[in-house]
Amino acid sequence: MTTQTQSFRAELSEFTLPDRRPTDRRGPIRWLVSHFWPYWWIGVIILVGAFGNAALAAVVPVQVGRAFDAILQSPPDTSVLWPIVWLIVGSQLVRGVLQFGRNFGAEALGQLYERNIRDELYVSLLGKSMTFHSLQPVGDTMARATNDVREINFMFNPGLNLVIGSANFLALPIFVGPTIHPDLIWTPLIFTVAYFIAMGLYLKELGPITDTVRKSFGTLNTRLAEALDGIETVKGLSQEREETRRFDGHARDFRDASVVQGDVEARFLPLLLLGLAQGAALLHALALVQAGEITPGDVVAYFGLVSLFGFPTFVSLFAYSQVSLGIASARRILELITLETDLDQNMGGHARKMKGGLEFRGVTFQYADNDPALQEISFKIEPGQTVAIVGQTGAGKTSLAKLVNRTYDVSSGQVLVDGVDVRQWGLAALRQQVSIIEQDIFLFSRTIADNIAFGKPGATREEVITAAQAAQAHEFIQDFQDGYDTVIGERGVTLSGGQRQRLALARAFLTNPRILVLDDSTSAIDSATEDLIQRAIYSAAKGRTTLIITHRLSQIRWADLILVMRQGRLVAVGTHDDLLKTSDVYRRIFTE
Repeated sequence: MTTQTQSFRAELSEFTLPDRRPTDRRGPIRWLVSHFWPYWWIGVIILVGAFGNAALAAVVPVQVGRAFDAILQSPPDTSVLWPIVWLIVGSQLVRGVLQFGRNFGAEALGQLYERNIRDELYVSLLGKSMTFHSLQPVGDTMARATNDVREINFMFNPGLNLVIGSANFLALPIFVGPTIHPDLIWTPLIFTVAYFIAMGLYLKELGPITDTVRKSFGTLNTRLAEALDGIETVKGLSQEREETRRFDGHARDFRDASVVQGDVEARFLPLLLLGLAQGAALLHALALVQAGEITPGDVVAYFGLVSLFGFPTFVSLFAYSQVSLGIASARRILELITLETDLDQNMGGHARKMKGGLEFRGVTFQYADNDPALQEISFKIEPGQTVAIVGQTGAGKTSLAKLVNRTYDVSSGQVLVDGVDVRQWGLAALRQQVSIIEQDIFLFSRTIADNIAFGKPGATREEVITAAQAAQAHEFIQDFQDGYDTVIGERGVTLSGGQRQRLALARAFLTNPRILVLDDSTSAIDSATEDLIQRAIYSAAKGRTTLIITHRLSQIRWADLILVMRQGRLVAVGTHDDLLKTSDVYRRIFTE
C-alpha cells in the first residue's frame, strides 16, 4: 500500500465517500499535484500553447528586422516584404489559436480544481467529530471553504497560466539571439539568471506575508459570521457600536497585511533589471553594428527579442503573487482537512437491527483537557424501557446522552448497545437507530416536509403526515398557506419554539429509531400543548428504549427508571416513589 493511500485511510472519520480518489496530503504542493494527475492532458495543452505562443511571438521581431534590412538596401528590395507580411499574419493566427487553447485549458483546470477541492473539503468537514466543530470557528471554516478555494482557482488562471507562458518568453532571446550573433547571448542570459535570483528573494519574502493575509481574512470572516449568527443578541443588548468597533479592528488587520504585501510588490526588482537589460542590449548591438558584424536590421530584431522580456517581467509582479496566495490558501485548506478526529465510521462494524438494550460500564468522559464531565458512570437499561435522566444544570445529562450515538467517545469505560461496544458498531447503522432530539432544534431552510423527512429522504408524503400527526404538528402545519410545502427560514426562525420542537419530534418519529433520546425537548411547549405532546411521546416510547432528559415532573413520574446526576456522577437510580424516600438530591430537585 502506498504512503498516499495509507494517509487517506488513516484519515477516515465519521463520514467518508470511498469512491473518491485519494489525494496526497503530505504537503500543499504534493496535494495540489495529486489533484492535477487526472487532468495531465490539460497540462500538455497549456504547455504546448505556451511554447507555441512564445515561439511565434519571436517571429515578429525577426521578420521585422529582415524587412528593415530589405528597405535599407539601395535600391530597396521590396520583393521580400509581402512574404514577410504573410508569414507574420499566418504565424500570429496560429499563435492566437494556441493562446486560446492555453487560456481555455488553464481556465478549465482552475475550475476543476475549485470544484474538486471544494468537494473534498466538504466531505472532510462532514466527517469531522463534534469536538472539532465545537472548537473550529464557523467563519474561518467558511473563509477557507469559499475564498481560499477560489484563490486556488486564481492560482491556475491567471497565476500559473501566466507563469508558464512567461517562462517561455524568457528562454527565447537566449536561444534566438545567438543566431544573429554569438555574443548576443550574454545580455539575455545574465538578465535571466538575475531575474530568477530576484524572483527567489521576492517569493521568499512574499510567502509569510500572503499567509498572514489569508489568516487575517479568516479572522475577519469569523467575526462577521459570529455577529450575524448572534444578531438577535447583539441587537437585544444594544451592542451594535461595540461589534462595529471589533469588526473595524479585524478589517484594519486585513488591510494592514494587504498593504505590507503591496509594499513588497512595489519593490519588485525585476522591473529595474528589465530597464538595465534593454539598455545593455541596445548598446551591445550598436557596438556590433559599428564593428560591421551585424546589420541594422539585426539590431531591430535583437532589440525586439529582448523586449519580449517585458511580458514575463510585468506579469510576474501579479502572477507570482497569485501563486503565492494560492499556495497559502492550499496550506490553510489542507490544514483543515488533515485535522484528526478520534471518531471513525467503522464501515465494517456491527450493522444489525437493534433491540435497544443500553449499558454504561465505568464511563468517564471529558472535553479536551477540561475536567471530566462524567465520572465512573455505570447503569443498565433493558430494551423498551423509558428512563428519565434528571439533575441540576451542568450535572452532565446531555454529555451522557451524546455518548450513546457517538457524538462524542468515552475517555474511559464502555457504552454498550445490545451488549456491543458502540465503537464496534458501524457508525451509520448506530446513528440510524439512535435518534436524539436536542433542546436547541436545528431546522434547514427547506420545506416543512423536507425537514421532517431529513433522516429518511425517500419518505412518502403520507409517511411525513403520519409522523407530523404523531408529534401533534399536523394542525399548525395545515394553518400555513402552503402547508407541508411551506419553506421555513434558516434554523426555523419563522416558527415558534414549540413548533420547532414538534417538527423535530416528527423527524424522529419518521426514522423509527430503536433508541430515542429527548434532551429537554419539550421545554418550549406551552401548557396547552404539553398534554398532547406528552401523549405523543408516551406513544412513541412504546416498543423502544427512550431516554428523557427533563425537569418536568409529569414526564419523570411515568418513567420506568430514573437516573439522578450530580456534578458528573450518577448518585441515585430508581423509580420516582423510591427516590423520593431514599435520595436527598432527588428531593431537592423538586423543592428548590
